[in-house]
Amino acid sequence: MISRRSALVAAARLSALGLAALALASCGQKPQAPAGKDTIVFSILSTESAQNMESYWKPILADMEKQTGLKVKAFYSTNYSSLIVAMGAKQTDVGWFSNQSGLEAVRRSGGEVFARTFDPSGVDGYKSVIIVPAASKIQTVQDLLKCDKTLNFGIGDKKSTSGTLAPMTYVFIPANKKPEDCFKTVISANHQANLFAVANGKLDAATNNSTAIGLSKARGEGVVDKVRVIWQSPTLPEDPIVWRKDLDPVVKEKLRQFFLTYAQGDTPEAEQQRGYLKKLSIGGFKPADDTHLLVVREMEATENLGLAREAGDKARIEAAQKALDGIKAERVAAEGKAGVAATPAS
Repeated sequence: MISRRSALVAAARLSALGLAALALASCGQKPQAPAGKDTIVFSILSTESAQNMESYWKPILADMEKQTGLKVKAFYSTNYSSLIVAMGAKQTDVGWFSNQSGLEAVRRSGGEVFARTFDPSGVDGYKSVIIVPAASKIQTVQDLLKCDKTLNFGIGDKKSTSGTLAPMTYVFIPANKKPEDCFKTVISANHQANLFAVANGKLDAATNNSTAIGLSKARGEGVVDKVRVIWQSPTLPEDPIVWRKDLDPVVKEKLRQFFLTYAQGDTPEAEQQRGYLKKLSIGGFKPADDTHLLVVREMEATENLGLAREAGDKARIEAAQKALDGIKAERVAAEGKAGVAATPAS
């Protein structure tokens, strides 16, 4: 089983600040000085090359500086754990996270969800998928799970919701399979790299998500027609925007106003801003809080229950089931309060 907690176990044995510096240095960037009232460090999850992400985010961050009056420094990383640790060490102040990495930032790095993205298409959510080359003999998940050690498989970062957590929760754990036992090789990479690797025949199958595939098609990269989806997950929640709880209240309010008003309205400026966001498959931002992560917590608990059953430990199974039931009740209550119909995560 690919452990999603191994990096955090190691982090607990080191100083948070020292590990953050190491993590940032490994990505080719120097740790930023802690921000004051006039400066923030905004972390960005690089689901594709940092160079691409920088070009997409640059005008948005410039607008953030203009509207908030704050100096905004950007930190890009394809390593989800480095984003989590950097926030815990107060090297970053706010960031765009995946759901699972956002959950870890809330749990371990003093983070708090205050906004979340929504899709420009109007569809609220996205799906984790498994893709194969278009001409592949693999037609179904059952074909993939023959586990005869002949296939090369691509998976996401350990903290990726769609790249790792969802396929583990919905595909591998229920089948009592482990990727490392199934495939000839298991390679971890971002969504763009996995998409191109499958399209070019470098991988026999890989995880991905509907957003990354849609973006590639819209950009005319010429690879989407070379792959085929053999599995998709239930709908996953959109990405959270997370800030440090201890951030200055004045800075928080400036950031809140920026995100919740950005690209809204019928002005030429708002239309231009929507163009910037569309390149990231973002339609804008809505207010949110930590309950946004309840679906992901439920997925995580479902995985833990599967692992307990696999181990055959009765006490562990009972504890995992109790934890899952508690999260389900919490989610249903939160969705009921918000007037949203509950959608099971499993």
